[in-house]
Amino acid sequence: MSWLEACVIAILQGATELFPISSLGHAVILPKLLHWHIDQGSTAFLPFLVVLHLGTALALLLYFWRDWVNLLGSFVGLGTAEQRAPNRKLLALVVVATIPAGLIGLLLEKPLRSLFGAPLVAAAFLVVNGIVLYFGERKRRKAGFRTAVELTWMQAIIIGISQSAALIPGMSRSGTTMVAGLSVGLRHEEAARFSFLMATPIIGAAGLLEVPKLIHDGSQSSLSMVLVAGLLAGLSAFLSVAFLMRYFKRSDVESLNPFAYYCILAGISAFVLIAAGI
Repeated sequence: MSWLEACVIAILQGATELFPISSLGHAVILPKLLHWHIDQGSTAFLPFLVVLHLGTALALLLYFWRDWVNLLGSFVGLGTAEQRAPNRKLLALVVVATIPAGLIGLLLEKPLRSLFGAPLVAAAFLVVNGIVLYFGERKRRKAGFRTAVELTWMQAIIIGISQSAALIPGMSRSGTTMVAGLSVGLRHEEAARFSFLMATPIIGAAGLLEVPKLIHDGSQSSLSMVLVAGLLAGLSAFLSVAFLMRYFKRSDVESLNPFAYYCILAGISAFVLIAAGI
């Protein structure tokens, strides 16, 4: 992988990880469409992608630092009693929602690893992701409205389980969790915030698990390239989450539709081009 290819994939990953359009799907499809000679099935490709996710996790941590200070501080007496109670509940919900995806990821990561080098599969599931977003918006109209703190434990688990769909290239972590959040009554902004809070530890943990493999297998030059790529992914992700939180705050009606249309069109186009060998 060249420096240019690594940097392009990093910027793309950072932007698409938080947009509900599947960063992994784009990272698998793009090299094939551009005819880049990258061995996506190699043992080094997945750790490279996961390090980019680590940059994304750091970006999320920086953007939501006040939320994390309030959530974690509630256990050491920060804030008033009225503030500590909902913060403790929200942190507990985030933890509960994170556990299912972590367990499923550990069980299915190896069986699904082969899909990370399958652009046709990624393109097909990008279409599926678009369909999920579209019908998620339709169902949301009947769900009512509530805040994340008002979620039940079972609803948090359901949102957490939906996060594991991102193990399949083409399926979006933020997309599936937002749809799950909307289905239980969260507004778009609240669903996005809960999704991003929940994603921070799971993305960070995945990155930390893969970093030792990259250090063990990579050369000094490749490690330097990955470090730069991780920083670019983090910067791109920070700008993306800032845009998305503003977008979902201002638009609470059919906000996922543009992303749904994009995924369906991009997925079909990529599938046709790849299948035709263009």
